[in-house]
Amino acid sequence: MSVDSRMGDVGAASECDADEVRLPVSRIAMVARWKPVHLGHAAVLRGLSDHAEHALIGIGSSNQYNRENPFTASETAAMIQRVLAGRDNYSLFYVPDLGNGPKWRLLVRDLISEQLRTVGGSLGAFVTANDYVRSLMHDLYPVIHPVRLVAPRERSRRTGTEVRRAMLQGGDAWRRLVPPCVADYLEENHLLERFRREFPAPDPAALAASTQEA
Repeated sequence: MSVDSRMGDVGAASECDADEVRLPVSRIAMVARWKPVHLGHAAVLRGLSDHAEHALIGIGSSNQYNRENPFTASETAAMIQRVLAGRDNYSLFYVPDLGNGPKWRLLVRDLISEQLRTVGGSLGAFVTANDYVRSLMHDLYPVIHPVRLVAPRERSRRTGTEVRRAMLQGGDAWRRLVPPCVADYLEENHLLERFRREFPAPDPAALAASTQEA
């Protein structure tokens, strides 16, 4: 698993949050896959924008295209832009997988520094719910949990894995898990159709049989 592959559960805060961080901050950053942008993601994205003068939003696994990453970096960026329509206090940057946590840490540091050279200021908070990412980044920036950015009524335990699974199962149930603007984008650009065609869900009978044989 890539170090940025799980945004984490935004249902509860971590005890390791940097409590000294007072929101809002001047600059805030987060890296996640956002594939696709679901309702929980949308709440966090709005929270990033609401709690900083400028948000640096990293699209993780930008060099991956597979069942867990069925949308390209540019397609993911388009979903984020639709969710944040009308806001201009953010910038996007791509973060590839390296298969090495310490190297990924240095890459993210350098990418954030590059972004800050453009927008100015210093990073007031790095946001993650992933304990491993927290361990990588805590000595570089104050690290906070995304739950601090989201109102209780908007918090969600939904994961990208669940949303992708629902998309592959057929039907329209998946639409309830993503913002309408994201659902429209996926269908208008035939991305749902492509996902189902290129990465079809395993046949339940065949999967059960293989499990029994094992």
